[in-house]
Amino acid sequence: MTLGRVGIWSIELRMGDPGEVREAAAELDELGYGALWIPGLGGGDILGDSERLLKATRSTAVAVGVLSIWRHHAAEMAAGHNRLQRDYDHRLLLGLGVSDPAAAHAAGRPYRPLADMGTYLDLLDQAPDPVPADQRVMAALGPNMVQLAGKRTAGVHPFMITPEQTAALRGLLGTGPLLAPYQAVVLETDPDKARTTARGFLGTFLGMDHYARSMIRQGFTEDDLIGGGSDRLIDSVVAWGDTDAIDKRIRAHHQAGADHVCLHVVGARSPMPRTEWQELAPLIRQHHV
Repeated sequence: MTLGRVGIWSIELRMGDPGEVREAAAELDELGYGALWIPGLGGGDILGDSERLLKATRSTAVAVGVLSIWRHHAAEMAAGHNRLQRDYDHRLLLGLGVSDPAAAHAAGRPYRPLADMGTYLDLLDQAPDPVPADQRVMAALGPNMVQLAGKRTAGVHPFMITPEQTAALRGLLGTGPLLAPYQAVVLETDPDKARTTARGFLGTFLGMDHYARSMIRQGFTEDDLIGGGSDRLIDSVVAWGDTDAIDKRIRAHHQAGADHVCLHVVGARSPMPRTEWQELAPLIRQHHV
């Protein structure tokens, strides 16, 4: 499966008006983005939402980034995934995450992330229609989970990381597995406005224990997590400014070992950020290899 070097990560492509989602997906396909990533959010019909994008596009891959293993039965995901692969030229990448203790407890289970993910991968392997390892990725952040992803999936789709952390993850994975980091983007050149917009989206995640631990591993302090994130943290994990600034951040991830960078436009001027996606599209050619 070919993802290209640059893709789009979008809540809007999952939650937006169905007609506009189809139009936007078709346009993104024409613009040349390598993959369209949609989040798992609180569950729901993730495969149906993936199929809507697959049906609207011709060559762009569709990736789930990522579904919670606590909200979707492995056998159902495997059967649905395989049907979509047959029907749409093997363009679907299934992303998996262990979420957090609250999600596990809501499912009536203890939270043992490494063992839980290993069990879920076993179930995908043992399903009547197995999901091959090269058609699934993991939202791994910690070293043990990253190494599991490298052994049993196509690779990792990490959230809210710096290019320096991309380099560290590449070191853990080695040269083979896929490394496709999420990258929040704010197309705003005013520092105060850009950082305020970034905090409005990322601040919630900094209050979650697993993301807070990830930030600490990346060299930030507890003080950096306060108030939606310090300027230092925001500037490190969010690419803001004009398209040249965004290009610089994409290039930094690629130079650090990323295969594919997923751009999430934050603070768009309209409910479906098609204008921003158009503005970013020339960067695809600059990073084509």
